Amino acid sequence: MEWLNYHHLLYFWSVAKHGTVAKAGEELRLSQPTISAQLRLLEDALGEKLFRRSGRYLVLTEMGRVVFNYAEDIFSMGQDLMNTVKGRGSDKPMRLVVGIADAVPKLLASQLLKSAFKVSRATRVVCWEDKLDRLLADLAIHSLDLVIADTPAPPNIKVQAYSHLMGESSVTLFAMTKLARQYRRNFPRSLEGAPFLLPTANATLRRLLDDWFIRNDLHPQLVGEIEDSATLKAFGHEGYGIFPGSTALEKEIRRQYQVEVLGRITSIKQRFYAITVERRLKHPTVMAIVESTRKDLSS
Repeated sequence: MEWLNYHHLLYFWSVAKHGTVAKAGEELRLSQPTISAQLRLLEDALGEKLFRRSGRYLVLTEMGRVVFNYAEDIFSMGQDLMNTVKGRGSDKPMRLVVGIADAVPKLLASQLLKSAFKVSRATRVVCWEDKLDRLLADLAIHSLDLVIADTPAPPNIKVQAYSHLMGESSVTLFAMTKLARQYRRNFPRSLEGAPFLLPTANATLRRLLDDWFIRNDLHPQLVGEIEDSATLKAFGHEGYGIFPGSTALEKEIRRQYQVEVLGRITSIKQRFYAITVERRLKHPTVMAIVESTRKDLSS
């Protein structure tokens, strides 16, 4: 049987939390060469690189993230054990590790997760953002409790995962006041030749909009293709073009980006899914998120 050196794991955990060997050394009261040597021994034992350098900081590799999640659980359980033995009880928060597919708008992700903070027991939410396929790989090895995506788990991915529909929203088109007034009249025919900021071609919303343009014989002027939803909205705020957003977030988008509603596309439905390894949801916080979202998006 192979045994893990938990001192090495502790040094790794501290470096991962602080981002530098120097800060970890201050916490552990050890020299930087000592910690660096112990990290190399852990990487040799696991046969994996756990960090990569980014400027002055060390950031986790994909395998490093997996090991870090295990370390979090191990040392949290250790503290819980000490509290129990010493008669202090446990104030350990419930931990929920969520992967958010990069195609999901940031505003929507925060709305979907808000119920996680309302469950009766304290909850510590850890969020990772990445491509859906990489998140599903992490889900398969139980590094994540939940993946939030705008599409079900693809059938061709070799991961046993179940997609639970959280809800759906129609699409609203937003623009700064000048553009909104110019193109609002005679909507949607007014959109012929109108300047648009759209998600990149790989996004589900982009494919839905492209189909809608074709069905309505519209040929908008594409002035920008932007993968990140927050950046897309920021360009829209600067007046570069009309941009889409979820109708469920209409009020928040108007407030945050100071834009107006140009029109609504009720025939397009964005769907959002909670993807888990469970056919039936069991994690209480995941259940709270899904039920709350279904209620909010249906209202």
